[in-house]
Amino acid sequence: MKQADLVIDCQNILGEGVLWDVVARRLRWVDIESSELWALDPVSGQLRTHKTPERLTCLAPRRAGGFVAAFASGFAFYDPATGAREDVAAFEPDRTTTRLNDGRTDRQGRFVAGGFDEKNGAFISSVVRLDPDRRITKLFDDVACANGICFSPDGRTMYFADSPARKMWSFDYDPESGAVSNRRELSTFDGQPGLPDGSCIDDAGCIWNAQWNGGRVVRFTPDGRVDQIVPVPVPNPTCVAFGGASLDTLYITTARYLMTPEQVATAPNSGALFACIPGVKGLADPAFAG
Repeated sequence: MKQADLVIDCQNILGEGVLWDVVARRLRWVDIESSELWALDPVSGQLRTHKTPERLTCLAPRRAGGFVAAFASGFAFYDPATGAREDVAAFEPDRTTTRLNDGRTDRQGRFVAGGFDEKNGAFISSVVRLDPDRRITKLFDDVACANGICFSPDGRTMYFADSPARKMWSFDYDPESGAVSNRRELSTFDGQPGLPDGSCIDDAGCIWNAQWNGGRVVRFTPDGRVDQIVPVPVPNPTCVAFGGASLDTLYITTARYLMTPEQVATAPNSGALFACIPGVKGLADPAFAG
């Protein structure tokens, strides 16, 4: 059984949204509650942080430069180097308790992201798709805390988790239109120690999922079987992404969000960045095509 090792004791409150920037060769992730964007060059060890104008929950590089950013309030084009921000669309402006949470690009470079009712954890939010022409399309409703959004290597399956529901699902995904259909249950977490959080895909089509309050990352086969378990020495892994020049390193963000001082004292590396070499390679997320 492989173990996740400490990379940076960055003490994020809510580390999330980790991704490998192929062009810049940087690992990027966010600390949502600190409104920070982090970047690591794993070769030189250079680490940079940018303060963001509001809570940033996830992002993806743009082909046009900069990033498409899922801020708490909505989507924007954002350049952390200059601070320039161009708002694209508000997210659920009629709901005062929801914000954007998890998201990734599909294989065609569209950005799919979902929301979180951070007041009550009620199933009142949604998952939407942002197209390169800036159109927003709602894919489905009745979401409490969207997580685990990722896509199969051929782009024809989308995976999704709702943390309070303790379940992961798969959908048929139309590469041409970006429409979802045929929702089916992939895995229930009733017999597992934590809740499903962020996910990524490896080149064999298996799903790697961080388990909040479970202290581990789990590799699921496309039919929902547990294939590998990677222990993480803190209770709250949050998101995963393959990175490095060969995409053979699995990076894991974690959190100390909602932990008491006593709980942090027993797991002082909570909020750190971890990594392991799981013996398989990942797939880089495409840049946003807009």
